[in-house]
Amino acid sequence: MEDPAPTSEASIRRSKRNRAPTRKQVAREAEAENREKAGEASDHAERESSPDEFDEARPKSKRARASEGTSSVAHKAADLRLIEVVKGNGKLIPHAVKLWVERYEKDSKPAMVELLTMLFEACGAKYYDKGDLVDETDVDDVVVALVSCAKKGEAEDYQNSKKREFKNFKGNLESFWENLVRDCQHGPLFDKVLFDKCMDYIIALSCTPPRVYRQVASLMGLRLVTSYISIANMLRSQRETTRRQLDAEKKKKTEGPRVESLNNRFSDTHEKITLLEEMMRKIFTGLFVHRYRDIDPNIRMSCIESLGEWILSYPSLFLQDLYLKYLGWTLNDKNAGVRKASINALQNLYEVDDNVPTLGLFTERFSGRMIELAEDIDVSVAVCAIGLVKQLLRHQLIPEDDLGSLYDLLIVDTPEIRHAIGALVYDHLIAQKFSTSQSGSRGETGNSSEVHLKRMLRILEEFPQDPILSIYVIDDVWEYMKAMKDWKCIVSMLLDENPSAELSDNDATNLVRLLCASVKKAVGERIVPATDNRKQYHTKAQKEVFENNKQDISVAMMKSYPLLLRKFISDKAKVSSLVEIVLYMNLELYSLKRQEQNFKNMLQLMKEVFFKHGDKEPLRACVKAINFCCIESQGELQDFARNKLKELEDELISKLKSAIKEVVDGGDEYSLLVNSKRLYELQLSKSVPIHSIYGDIVAVLRDFRNMEDEVVCFLLLNMYMHLAWALHFIENEECVSEASLVSVISKRDTLLQELEYYLNMATDSKEGGRLGSELGCRVCTILVETWFLFRSTLFSKTKLEKLGYAPSADMLQKFWELCQQQLNVSDEMEEEDVNREYAEELNRDAVMLAAGKLIANDVVSKEYLASEIISHYVMHGASVAEIVKNLITVLKKKEDDLATIFFEALKKAYRQHIVDISDSENDPSESNSFSGCKDLAARLSGTFVGAARVKHRLDILKIVRDGIEYAFVEAPKHLSFLEAAVLQFVSKLPAADVLEIMKVVQSRTANVNTDENPSGWRPYYTFIDILREKYAKNEGFQDEREGVAVRRRGRPPKRQNIPGKKLFDEQSSSEDEDSISASEQDGQDEGGKEDEDDEDAPLIHSIRPSSKLRSLGKAGNSARAADNLSASRTSGMSCLGN
Repeated sequence: MEDPAPTSEASIRRSKRNRAPTRKQVAREAEAENREKAGEASDHAERESSPDEFDEARPKSKRARASEGTSSVAHKAADLRLIEVVKGNGKLIPHAVKLWVERYEKDSKPAMVELLTMLFEACGAKYYDKGDLVDETDVDDVVVALVSCAKKGEAEDYQNSKKREFKNFKGNLESFWENLVRDCQHGPLFDKVLFDKCMDYIIALSCTPPRVYRQVASLMGLRLVTSYISIANMLRSQRETTRRQLDAEKKKKTEGPRVESLNNRFSDTHEKITLLEEMMRKIFTGLFVHRYRDIDPNIRMSCIESLGEWILSYPSLFLQDLYLKYLGWTLNDKNAGVRKASINALQNLYEVDDNVPTLGLFTERFSGRMIELAEDIDVSVAVCAIGLVKQLLRHQLIPEDDLGSLYDLLIVDTPEIRHAIGALVYDHLIAQKFSTSQSGSRGETGNSSEVHLKRMLRILEEFPQDPILSIYVIDDVWEYMKAMKDWKCIVSMLLDENPSAELSDNDATNLVRLLCASVKKAVGERIVPATDNRKQYHTKAQKEVFENNKQDISVAMMKSYPLLLRKFISDKAKVSSLVEIVLYMNLELYSLKRQEQNFKNMLQLMKEVFFKHGDKEPLRACVKAINFCCIESQGELQDFARNKLKELEDELISKLKSAIKEVVDGGDEYSLLVNSKRLYELQLSKSVPIHSIYGDIVAVLRDFRNMEDEVVCFLLLNMYMHLAWALHFIENEECVSEASLVSVISKRDTLLQELEYYLNMATDSKEGGRLGSELGCRVCTILVETWFLFRSTLFSKTKLEKLGYAPSADMLQKFWELCQQQLNVSDEMEEEDVNREYAEELNRDAVMLAAGKLIANDVVSKEYLASEIISHYVMHGASVAEIVKNLITVLKKKEDDLATIFFEALKKAYRQHIVDISDSENDPSESNSFSGCKDLAARLSGTFVGAARVKHRLDILKIVRDGIEYAFVEAPKHLSFLEAAVLQFVSKLPAADVLEIMKVVQSRTANVNTDENPSGWRPYYTFIDILREKYAKNEGFQDEREGVAVRRRGRPPKRQNIPGKKLFDEQSSSEDEDSISASEQDGQDEGGKEDEDDEDAPLIHSIRPSSKLRSLGKAGNSARAADNLSASRTSGMSCLGN
């Protein structure tokens, strides 16, 4: 006989309410029952009359299949133990719980033993004396026995197991207790036996040393409170219904059985609610109060998450300061997950308006900490905290003066934090959703877009001198502010179409920046560099949105764009951003919308902008925009754009001729400077035919040597750009004429002669005649790029072998002397140059990149220049050191003779030290140059770590031996070289090699009387003493220890000598577990040591991709270089040819 299917929750609810069915319901049920009986009878008749017993059976009805499935599930649940149900299929849990409740109601003792056994087994323990569990056995005694099992290693961790069969264990265990509480709500839940016993064991287990016991017991205890709350809420609803019915009966002023029944039901329901609340308090005081500060952050996090859920779902008990304070305290938890859980719980509370009055005192106490968390070290915590601050602002619970520090987060690097603050700024300051007191101020009238834009401009007023910071703020708010996409409104405000909305000059500048940035964002462009340098990828839907936005922008700007250009044509702060907008428009629409004249007007105005300004940004924007129009426009408009570009080139050449003539005639150089800048910016993107004025440029350079440095720089740059384009065309021609080769070689030699003149002037003259930093940097970078383009290795054994060129040793030496002059420019002078237009191309980094490029690409021999560059490793700051570090990485990959290069670099640094102390009376070992030598040796020896020490052992030995040889030349004159350089490399050798080196060094003094010059021989004795001391103590050296020691992996072993304590004292807390779990802290300390060891990992593990490393990388031929001429930005011309 099959077990009956379990009744549904809905049927329980109906039986509980005892609602009498209506006549219509009775009639419908009877009719359905008759139809069902008739159907079953017809099915039976058909089966009886079937002529073939082997025919395929007819499919069963849905009701039959459902009842059969339910009965099979019940059979499975009956055959399994409770722990097997929890560990297995979660679908069996409701049936297993129902069957267990039936067993408990029949015979409570074995059912209780079965449930408690499941509780222990869920914690991973095995308890064998099951008969005494429900007798007078002390709970502490049972739990002590369970702890002993855990000490013996007999406990299993199901919750944290990686096995596939336990992946649903946690959810199944929570479901089990939830179903148990629900199925026991009409009896066992309130018998003060079953759940009291369970709670005693759960609370006791939650206070035990084994972490797995605490984790699972806390999980069960917290879930019990959540389940109690769901039952209590249902009972409260019933009590309220009963109270209303009772009030209705009392109004009738009649006493009878109905009133008595309602009174009994009301008091019974009230008693059950009171009992449930007592059970909640028991778990809270016995479990939560101790476990919310457990050493395990996962337990702390689950406690806070549960408390937030309890307060939200049962505010009548939990929404008071007695419980809220725990959320406030855990805002200071050391674990980010716990802090985030507390913030999320508070956010949910503040979302309910009815909770806010009760939260007043709590907010006053902890609002300061909530604001501080907006700057939390963990990004996710900071973002959640900013959302919480928004909730506080919405309810006007914090003063606006407290938000000053938050607005600084608008310009941090982390995009998640910036955008979260952007949302707050928009809601609070722009949309003003949280306050109506500020609205309508300062004459804010008109449509909402205009009002929002004016408020945004007020925010941007805080960053008047820094357009980059303004772009950050715009990027933060853009996602939330629809007014930024109201192109017509922005254009209308810029054109002053509304007299009441007249803008100041600063506001107009900011609004133009906002318009340009918003246009870029609307078409999917980044306006703020990404922190991870990843390429952007967009979905098909996003691309469609961007394309639609591009069309909307084009339509809105088509007629007004020329008006904007005309209005701001003379304002360099605005015109650059305005000109860039055309790059994000759909130019085909000009033809489709019959707006050809507006297109022509736009191009004409761009040409006027090009010749009206001489600064980098407007010129570069105009060149980009006109080239874009030449490529993207269609038909006649494309021809017009190309003709306009040709007109621009012709006019520029004509202006250059006039400017040169003016200088020759003794006039001003300004016109020559401005037009040279224009020509340079144009040549960055395309070839310009300047053959007719090339000779004039050379002549003016030679005849007027006293011109301003900036003029000379741009004349040399234009000569180089013209030469690079000429070489590009030759390399792409199938048949090259001899005349073309001769012309290119002649121009190359002419350029090199001019560069050599300035090189000689910088190195041969006295201090007063040195080149300025700008001209010196330009000469260095142009020389390198010219040598790189015409390097002999590129053209050898080809038809263009004549083009190959290699600088002489004398010229290379002069080049490096000039580089050293630029590297030694004072920090004050370099800071003054930061605000220059081309500052990124005129600093130490650009010079060192250029020099490193010669070595990385085998343009010159490494014998001289490589060691010179490396000797400056630690002299000029972090950015130059990073460039040298990347160069060393390139050299290691090429397997060059690093030992010789490193040794020569050390000698050069040491010689500089000798020069520096020659006129000093101080102790040489305390000088900055001596410290620099030691630092250089430490950096270079640091490249030989890990497996590299074994691979390069012979190189290290060579450096050490050569260093000892050098130190004893004219001894004791150079003995300090042992301490300054050699000692760092000796530390990378095995102990056997160290012993051999000590013997070699000591043998050199066998027949020498060192007492004649004690101070001179002091470095020798210091060197020997250090080696002998460390070797004798068998300490080795820092890297030697790393090589010998076996690094511990995984979790450290538990301590066995756990101090005794009373496990279940009422005052126990997680502080008691601190000594027990101290080994876990030791594990963290050991992990920290491993992190420190990782600092000495192989160099290749510490290298990060950077533009500097890519600049030093092996390049292709110069044909690729010319294709990328327009990409030359950050290091002068260092990217050409890459």
